[in-house]
Amino acid sequence: MAASLSYQIYKTALLFASFLAFSQAQQVGTSQTETHPSLTWSKCTSSGCTTTSGSVVIDANWRWVHTTDGYTNCYTGNKWDTSICTDDATCAAKCALDGASYSSTYGVTTSGNELRLNFVTTASQKNIGSRLYLMENDSKYQMFNLLNQEFTFDVDVSQLPCGLNGALYFVSMDADGGSSRFPTNKAGAKYGTGYCDSQCPRDLKFIDGAANVEGWEPSDNDVNSGVGNYGSCCAEMDIWEANSISTAFTPHPCDTPTQTKCEKDTCGGTYSSDRYAGSCDPDGCDFNPYRMGDTSFYGPGKTVDTKSPFTVVTQFITDTGTSSGTLTEIKRLYVQNGNVISQSNSKVSGVSGNSITSDFCSAQKKVFGDTDSFSAHGGLEGMGAALAEGMVLVMSLWDDHHSDMLWLDSNYPTTAASTTPGVARGTCDISSGDPDFVESTYPNAYVKYSNIKVGSLGSTYNSSGSGNSGSSSSKTTTTTTTTTTTTTTKTSSTTTSGGSSATGLPHYSQCGGQGWSGSTTCASPYTCTKQNDFYSQCL
Repeated sequence: MAASLSYQIYKTALLFASFLAFSQAQQVGTSQTETHPSLTWSKCTSSGCTTTSGSVVIDANWRWVHTTDGYTNCYTGNKWDTSICTDDATCAAKCALDGASYSSTYGVTTSGNELRLNFVTTASQKNIGSRLYLMENDSKYQMFNLLNQEFTFDVDVSQLPCGLNGALYFVSMDADGGSSRFPTNKAGAKYGTGYCDSQCPRDLKFIDGAANVEGWEPSDNDVNSGVGNYGSCCAEMDIWEANSISTAFTPHPCDTPTQTKCEKDTCGGTYSSDRYAGSCDPDGCDFNPYRMGDTSFYGPGKTVDTKSPFTVVTQFITDTGTSSGTLTEIKRLYVQNGNVISQSNSKVSGVSGNSITSDFCSAQKKVFGDTDSFSAHGGLEGMGAALAEGMVLVMSLWDDHHSDMLWLDSNYPTTAASTTPGVARGTCDISSGDPDFVESTYPNAYVKYSNIKVGSLGSTYNSSGSGNSGSSSSKTTTTTTTTTTTTTTKTSSTTTSGGSSATGLPHYSQCGGQGWSGSTTCASPYTCTKQNDFYSQCL
């Protein structure tokens, strides 16, 4: 109740707060020049798509941290050098984040609109996984406002086995990495600072321009990580958490959508003794087709065949059909080999639907017996508040030292029978996700993200056509270069999949609504179906 009330206070008052700056600053090193790998992505309307030049930056937690007056490590393995880092402020003043060698050190490469993340990369030291953010320019993250929009990307998870997670998601980080709110943060977005999520992670080395050395406890099963006194909280929209076996998409609202700092176990989430003590929803409302009873929908050789790349489309529907409306539904569909594939319907008794709505979430929590922290922290309306504020795109690959990724692809909790509703989440064995095993057995695993698009509903995909850079599908286009960094694409006529006629709009396209000036005719056998006064869709 207190958490829900806190969210309502945020909604009505916006919780303007002031923050005190530390007297000493988080520094930037000069040993390695920071050069962000380029990555293009597209903005779409019903008229076509425009390609935008962007780049990616690796998170600060992966970077070398050394003294400002030399090259002595401030942090080695999973421990701080306490002779240098006597407290949080002193450590930030004496230690610097340095530039990154993306390919050789972290296994990160880009080509056009494609980003590849390798799992294990061995250079002078062994690197495990990575977390990157899409940049607008060298000092600012690209912000996305997704209400009444859809977000689309192509993904190749064919080389991701049990225990790995190729995750693409949004978090409410500051656009500049927190450097304006916290002037002691000299590194900013350019060096990947300011991370936060709904778990209120306490494994971050720097938070709000200060080190997280005080109270730091090295992990007993992760040679690279530990937990400090402080965590960094914000809303999180998990568009995609997946390997080749299982997938889920999950909204996680917070009482205050934007980034806030928390302390010790009051943070809640994965890193604290009381998971539900914090201001964010650590569980979310997830839609995993396998968990929802359809065991034949996603995986190698299944309806969505993970042996090949495919397109993932996520739509954020509002009650008014506008970007100023309230989020009421999150819809998912796939496109593979020119075929549009609807999200599978729940086969769990007492839970209906194939999208995330308030009714779906409430029913799921009740049937599965899960704590309903989703509703307590604002539910879909709370998630919509974060989407309205603007969120940063995260692309990552990781293994799980807390629960072996069993919550994604196996039976979880492991003490419950697999026949208990909500326990079975995939076909992986409960012993399959041990990080030591995964890292030694699958060091060459990787994920590819490509062809990122955002735009009005129905504008980022269609049901036929070949994609770019190995992608499985995209709008069929002709291309005209308008500047050195921008390409405009126009949609041409196509034939929809499944034998439908080329006359009319393809499956899932917008076909009506207040202000709609396009065609209202759907290709056979689809019908223009009203969703609300502002949006109709070919279904």
